[in-house]
Amino acid sequence: MRNKKGSQAPKPGAKKMTSLSQLAGYTEQSEIRVMSVECDKIRGINLAQGVCDTEVPVEVREGAKTAIDRGMNSYTRMDGIAELRQAISRKMRQYNQIIADPEREVVVTSGSTGAFYSACLALLDPGDEVIIFEPYYGYHVSTLETLQAVPVYVRLRPTEWEFTAEDLERVITPRTKAIVVNTPANPSGKVFSQTEVEWIADCAIRHNLFIFTDEIYEYFVYDGHKHISPGSLSGMAERTITISGLSKTFSVTGWRVGYAVCSPRVAAAIGYFHDLVYVCAPAPLQHGVAVGLQELTTNFYRELQQEYLKKRDLICAALEDAGLIPSVPQGAYYVLADASSIPGQSSKEKAMRLLEMAGVAAVPGDAFFHDNAGTNLLRFCFAKTDRELEEACERFRGLLSRLRSNSTAAKSTAAKSTAAKSTARERMTSTRGKSTSMTR
Repeated sequence: MRNKKGSQAPKPGAKKMTSLSQLAGYTEQSEIRVMSVECDKIRGINLAQGVCDTEVPVEVREGAKTAIDRGMNSYTRMDGIAELRQAISRKMRQYNQIIADPEREVVVTSGSTGAFYSACLALLDPGDEVIIFEPYYGYHVSTLETLQAVPVYVRLRPTEWEFTAEDLERVITPRTKAIVVNTPANPSGKVFSQTEVEWIADCAIRHNLFIFTDEIYEYFVYDGHKHISPGSLSGMAERTITISGLSKTFSVTGWRVGYAVCSPRVAAAIGYFHDLVYVCAPAPLQHGVAVGLQELTTNFYRELQQEYLKKRDLICAALEDAGLIPSVPQGAYYVLADASSIPGQSSKEKAMRLLEMAGVAAVPGDAFFHDNAGTNLLRFCFAKTDRELEEACERFRGLLSRLRSNSTAAKSTAAKSTAAKSTARERMTSTRGKSTSMTR
């Protein structure tokens, strides 16, 4: 006998175990990590998790090594080392058109996720509503729900993932406290346009809202699109928490070095909560990232963009050849593709079927929607080495023939089943006719 959660029911007289928290009762591992685990089991190609397998710049690696060798291994100041805060401030001015005081308006955090969590702790109360654009990055929603804030969704319309100012206005209520803007977006690859960012800014100013941004993919933009930071718009400095990091740009997702840029009063509160939960980002790795920001030129970022554009075009062409029509991303390094041709009643079943047939892991589309809108979608990450990505693309191209073969076999089986049922009905009819004749 098992209870509803599948655990063994306690025996009569057995000592009752201390329970987990109510929060732990409905918190589970993300589908991104689940599919990565399933991929590891068969040693497949993992296009599920955005781990970024490309090369780390030499300057960044050497900067971290030098810091370790020089004994820079202790706790840092609550808001990070001075060299990194100053480098972030310069980068914000030059690239994002945001002026930030490195002493009062920059907080170095344990990844951009650490910045987002600490910012939510600093600014949200239980019951506050926060607008999320959908498809969304699951961490944003999970964080809000953990803190008992209420996600409210604005559905972006494929394939350009568009919305209108009216869509945004329609979900505003007296409890609305903030809007989350992930640009370029995970999983859709949407880059919010100047007009769209202005709609969001206007809405935030009129309704006195905070804006949490997630700009971690800010250097991954394609086809002439331009990254625009909401915090750069007039009147937005006091209400915008600009969140980013170098995990993706420098291919150091395991280093956990991110930052928040915001007004002094908000930065202080974020720093307090970050200190409480994380203490600080790893000290020598902060030095490595600081060196990268100081020494890498605009050529590095230009070449990065060109490299990932080629990867995007490669995977999109392969997906289309396989009958998995992609929504070509404007930025970031993910592709959402139509998986309706893959057998399965849910996106999870389709993802598992793809892993079985091609040995390639993807994330089920339902992981990015609050309802079943992602049933026929899968997300693929193309932040992979050329060799690994090319192998995945070859497997995609071989997938189409397998799908057709399976479809033909299924139709043949169905036809045989229909024929057998028809023959059986004919026999029954014939038998009934003979029986009726004899009775008469």
